[in-house]
Amino acid sequence: MDYRVSPGGQFSGRLRVAGDKSISHRSVMLGALADGVTHVTGLLEGEDVLCTLAAFRAMGVQAMGPEQGRLTIQGVGLHGLRPPAQPLDMGNSGTAMRLMSGILAGQNFDSVLIGDESLSKRPMKRVSEPLGLMGARIDTNEGGRPPLRVKGGQPLHGIEYKMPMASAQVKSALLLAGLYADGETVVTEPAPTRDHTERMLRGFGYAVNTDGATIRLRGGGQLIACDIDVPADISSATFFLVGAAIAPGSELVLEHVGMNPTRVGVINILKLMGADLSMENAREVGGEPVADLRIRGSQLKGIRIPEDQVPLAIDEFPALFIAAACATGETVLTGAHELRVKESDRIAVMATGLKRLGIDAQETSDGMVIHGGRLQGGDVDSHGDHRIAMSFAIAALAASGPITIHDCRNVATSFPEFPELARTAGLKLEVVES
Repeated sequence: MDYRVSPGGQFSGRLRVAGDKSISHRSVMLGALADGVTHVTGLLEGEDVLCTLAAFRAMGVQAMGPEQGRLTIQGVGLHGLRPPAQPLDMGNSGTAMRLMSGILAGQNFDSVLIGDESLSKRPMKRVSEPLGLMGARIDTNEGGRPPLRVKGGQPLHGIEYKMPMASAQVKSALLLAGLYADGETVVTEPAPTRDHTERMLRGFGYAVNTDGATIRLRGGGQLIACDIDVPADISSATFFLVGAAIAPGSELVLEHVGMNPTRVGVINILKLMGADLSMENAREVGGEPVADLRIRGSQLKGIRIPEDQVPLAIDEFPALFIAAACATGETVLTGAHELRVKESDRIAVMATGLKRLGIDAQETSDGMVIHGGRLQGGDVDSHGDHRIAMSFAIAALAASGPITIHDCRNVATSFPEFPELARTAGLKLEVVES
């Protein structure tokens, strides 16, 4: 599947983008492990989340939906899962595979986690090794790659673990395994990462203590079913924020966007670049802060991106690279080596694509240096990475010619409504079966 996008246009109107993927995954997981019935609204119905739901159904969890973002989950309790008959397919989702490894490490049955071609190349030792310190037995393929073969019936014990790198997925896997461990599980982060797992555990009635960079919980508790309203995904909103910022005359309002303080790096970075961006109607829904975001077209300026913002915006950098390409002056990103091991090597793939569109973009080992200029038309390859496909699509708003993006099918994993919403907002996008 390819995207063909004609140049120019503006973003305008009011939109609510898809539900937050991170929160959607966790609502399915904790709802399945809770006692009672959990009702979810605003669920992201992308392929990644549907893979997570299918995995729990394969382990005996009953669920009605999803339909128009509504899902009802009949929880089985922490110890009520049943052995799956086949390997559990996590599709394209690193979040699902890493978090599920923590849950499955505490079960009394064996299980296998598999994924698509892209996920099968992603590193999993960062989660299998610390889980091993807790007593889990998880075998991987060469280089720590999937499939993950999880041996059941292993007694887990709490550990104190100082994470060598900031990763919400690793932190969450350890905390979820900690639900099944004897004693206390203590995780210390080197830098703040998204805290959806901690917030949602508390929402399900489980005691979690956060003291600065250290998170603690004790095993042996219980999750109590609750209702969850999933905010709009700030990562999905980012494509529209950047698109409006780079297109003169744009004015767009994005409604009910999750404003978790561990996820707002993109807001902070765009403001540092001079974006005309404001928050309205700030409120809290189900323990998560949300707000409406108003963005107008403006002339952005290049900056040196503060490294303390990198973990808070790690998934948003493909779109931010487009903002940098349209800014005056030089933008420098450092401290983002994690981008090398996402669904693609996002540093290499974005640099290559930007060069094809006439932008001076130079890779570094842990980031990129981008000299802003005028985007030209051309063909780019997303390498099957959903965020790269959507980033180059919105780049056409500021381009001098049409842009064709190849290999866009995986947009359905995180944001299946993107083409329709983008056209509604003003993007001249055509979806072509290649």
